[in-house]
Order: sequence, then structure tokens, then C-alpha cells
Amino acid sequence: MNAGASKTPSVKTLSVGSKAPAFSVLTDQGTTIRSSDLLGKSFVLYFYPKDNTPGCTTESCDFRDQYQEFRKAGIEIYGVSKDSVKSHVGFRSKFTLPFTLLSDEDGKMCEAYGVWKEKSNYGKTYMGIERTTVVVGSDGKIRKIYPKVSVTGHVAAILKDLDIHE
Repeated sequence: MNAGASKTPSVKTLSVGSKAPAFSVLTDQGTTIRSSDLLGKSFVLYFYPKDNTPGCTTESCDFRDQYQEFRKAGIEIYGVSKDSVKSHVGFRSKFTLPFTLLSDEDGKMCEAYGVWKEKSNYGKTYMGIERTTVVVGSDGKIRKIYPKVSVTGHVAAILKDLDIHE
């Protein structure tokens, strides 16, 4: 490793109004979904660290509980993590999640969206998903970005920001 090399990948920065990064990943049904399949549709991508963990379960259930409000506004929800399709199937079933979970096992989508970052916990540093939500408009451009999400009140804040009434 040379002196100028970094152990962390370069962090991409998203910006409101820019084109959302392209992606192609497996869904929890085992089919491939591409960003190009979603052109003409508005959607939310919420990136979360791991299925069946407390914060991720709370966040997913909050999206579940408000899912119909998003749908009435013409917005689809997609949860994204590096968990396997099999893990997603169990997680979705266990918590009756009505939306699709995307499996980014190779991490390319997480890197493209700039959510794969160095994190630290109890003095240890490691690479992981920084909980982030991105709202993409029907034109394929980013409408809102919520970095470093705090789970409590997050879904309600999105509904308020997008002027979707509960």
C-alpha cells in the first residue's frame, strides 16, 4: 500500500436535483430490479445495516405502518441492505412488510449511493451501511436525502417533508 492510498473507498456524495445512481440488484423475490425499471415512478430507498436488528426492525415497521400513505401519494418503498435474498425473505415475512427489500450483497449499490462508510462502535472501526434514506422522483432525480438517520420519527418526518398527510 503506497503512502497516498486509503483503506476506505472514496465516498460518493449525492445531491438533491442530481440523477439518482443506476443500480441492478436482486429483490426478496429473487428477481432483478434495475433503476431503469423505475423511471416514471417516485420511490424511497431506505438503506439500513442489517435485517432483524433492533433499529432496522423499528425503521422497517415504521415504513410498513405508513406504507399506504406513501402509496396514496404514488410513492413506492424499497428497503436496501447487504443481507441475502434468503435473509430478506425471512425478515419481510416475520414483520409482514408490504414493500420489496433489495439485496445488495456485493455492495455496489451502497457504494454508488455513498452509504458504505467507515463506522465505529466501542472503539472499533469497520465498514458498514450508514442508515440513509433517499427519495427519488419520477424523473429519476433525487428529491430528498436523509443522511445518518435517527430511527425515531424518521418516517413521519419524510411524510411531513413530502407533504403527505397521515
